[in-house]
Amino acid sequence: MFTPVAPHHSRCFFLALQRYLHTSARPYVRPLHAPTSHHAHSLISHPHLRYATTASSPILSQTEPNSSQPRTHYDLFPTTLPGGPPPSSPFTIDLRALKREFLQLQARAHPDRHSGPDKARAEGTSALINEAYKTLQDPLRRAQYLLQLQGIDVAEDETLKTEDMGLLMEVLDAREAIEGAQEEADLVGMKTVNEERIKDSVDVLKMAFSKADTETAKSEAVRLRYWSNIKESLDAWEKGKPVVLVH
Repeated sequence: MFTPVAPHHSRCFFLALQRYLHTSARPYVRPLHAPTSHHAHSLISHPHLRYATTASSPILSQTEPNSSQPRTHYDLFPTTLPGGPPPSSPFTIDLRALKREFLQLQARAHPDRHSGPDKARAEGTSALINEAYKTLQDPLRRAQYLLQLQGIDVAEDETLKTEDMGLLMEVLDAREAIEGAQEEADLVGMKTVNEERIKDSVDVLKMAFSKADTETAKSEAVRLRYWSNIKESLDAWEKGKPVVLVH
């Protein structure tokens, strides 16, 4: 654990701490998004573009013939998410209902059920349904997606890294504790504590999105990113393996 530093050294310490937390020769916890082209980056930064190009397929209208043209991931699941994205509906989602509707949609849009030009469209539609489901079922990805709809990319924007010294110290302590574990039994308490962190962050996000409080949602999504990476590190723990908590 780092020892306290004098106030006039705090800025240097903060910068050194961020470098320590976010760099390593052996990263094994990857960022959620890793665009490989300008086109891919555009689809991530501007989610509506994906629907403007892919969701124009008639396959989607075949899966939900009475629904209007989908514009967001939420529109793909009208039974589970009839109110659309927050603030018109809650941030939390009934995951069982979401999975049930996802399986129904995939069964209808499966490429093997189509031929000719419709088969290619079905492949794109199926991929879009998969992406939407994976995004919405995970609180962090869901929060990031909702912020992307507002033009804020907390997953990729380097300017959004936290300057909360208390948070960074807590993350550093967690990293060192995980690296210092000798057996899986040592991780039980850490997992319990981190699950509480995640729950608290989700509660904050739920309130923030219900009030359309973008600033709070943005900062809490950054915090949740840290807790989610700690969870990944705990789940992937191996004795002696270095821990990298990627922002």
